[in-house]
Amino acid sequence: MGKLYYLIGKSSTGKDTIFNELLEDRDLGLQKIIQYSTRPIRDHETEGVQYHFIDEVKRKALEEAGKIIEQRDYHTVHGLWSYMMVDDGAVDLSGRQDYLAVGTAESYQKVRDYFGEARVIPIQIEVETGERLYRAILRERNSDHPKYAEMCRRFLADEADFSDENLKKAGLMDENGARRNLVWNNDMEECVAEIRGLIEKDRKPQGKRR
Repeated sequence: MGKLYYLIGKSSTGKDTIFNELLEDRDLGLQKIIQYSTRPIRDHETEGVQYHFIDEVKRKALEEAGKIIEQRDYHTVHGLWSYMMVDDGAVDLSGRQDYLAVGTAESYQKVRDYFGEARVIPIQIEVETGERLYRAILRERNSDHPKYAEMCRRFLADEADFSDENLKKAGLMDENGARRNLVWNNDMEECVAEIRGLIEKDRKPQGKRR
């Protein structure tokens, strides 16, 4: 049975970098799930790499066809942006192939309900709040077209989206209030190594070997 390892974290916690590091690990052999977005493509992004960038017409067509597994809508300072995982035939969990995706607590809950709890394994990434804000500012400052207002909106929205109440609702906290598979990204190399260990440990009961 294939597994979907689902990276969950707020903005500027290093999810994208961690995602790419894990994908490049041939021993893990994870396959990328490319999600869809209606937001404009950013500097240095490529269609079909970070996301499939689509317009609202295409998004609506996918919705009417029943292809959207989960969707997150954000009312940004630039308009409504949607992010979604689509059942486009690229994922097959019936075999031995494992996959990797990135999302939020809410999106994890929907993906888990769609594929089944045994097949979707959450991995939560966290960074101290002040450090996360510092990283967010640096990222915008280094962008060709900084969008500080949108950065602030996203930062504040994350604080609400990742509240203890929402984490409990999504099944990401146990009965004692401890977060499941929580990894702190204080050092990128150590963080990736810890996540690699979590994945390898999860695979052992099924006797999976690469």
